[in-house]
Amino acid sequence: MQVKLLHDLVEEMAGENTGRIVDILFGKKDVNEFSIAKKMELTINQVRNILYKLSADGLVSFIRKKDKRKGWYIYYWTLKTEKCLVKLEGSLVKKIEGFRGILGSRETRRFYTCPSCGIEVGEEKALEHGFSCEECAEIYELSDNSPAIRETKFRISRTQKNLELIQGELVTIREKEAKRRARINKKLDKEEAERKALMKIARAAARKKVAEAKAKLEGKTLAVKKKVKKTVKKVKGKVAAKKKVVKKTVKKVKGKVVKKVAAKKKIVKKVAKKIVKKKISLAGRLKKKISGKR
Repeated sequence: MQVKLLHDLVEEMAGENTGRIVDILFGKKDVNEFSIAKKMELTINQVRNILYKLSADGLVSFIRKKDKRKGWYIYYWTLKTEKCLVKLEGSLVKKIEGFRGILGSRETRRFYTCPSCGIEVGEEKALEHGFSCEECAEIYELSDNSPAIRETKFRISRTQKNLELIQGELVTIREKEAKRRARINKKLDKEEAERKALMKIARAAARKKVAEAKAKLEGKTLAVKKKVKKTVKKVKGKVAAKKKVVKKTVKKVKGKVVKKVAAKKKIVKKVAKKIVKKKISLAGRLKKKISGKR
């Protein structure tokens, strides 16, 4: 029944003999357009025109793939069952409203029929032409509304049943979709929880690693500081020892200089004494010489 109703809906939208496409696409996914054309015994362009009309209302969807051998794109089509049923639901609701309008008219108004032509008109039009047929001038006869009322009520009842069937199918599809989405959301939530747990573990591991690296660095820094301190102490010791050596050397050099200076002073004093003696001797000789001449 559902397929038959969808069949009729497609023919309403895309034209006569197009409903067969429902039989091919119903319950299937990504059907090759060339396969559809072959089964419908139509050209690929005719099939595409039908599918494009349905696609404009969102009743079908497609994906395209490039043929590796031929190099062109091939379209694969899928019937959007829920959207088709929603469209069909709207169509059936409009039909029921139309039938109810007809029923109300049949129950409240009178209609007249020409016995020759079979043309039926409302009371207003019959009155306008003097209750005679405008085609053959035959006198109108009052129509019995009972068969039309029964037929209209039957159509309303049948369409209502079809509507309830479609609405029930929509409820089922939506429940399935809701369950599917719930499963997906549950899976996503689980994956998100796992991701967060992994991130937590990773962050904890990273913090631990950083702490270990920091402790190691601090240990190395402390060792370097100790080494530097020891080296500085050693260098200071060497510097102090060198200072002592330098001081000792300077003292020794000063002692030598002092001795040299003292020795030189002594020599100078000795020389000065000799000079003085020579001067005295010369002076004595000079004196004697002068006195001798006198």
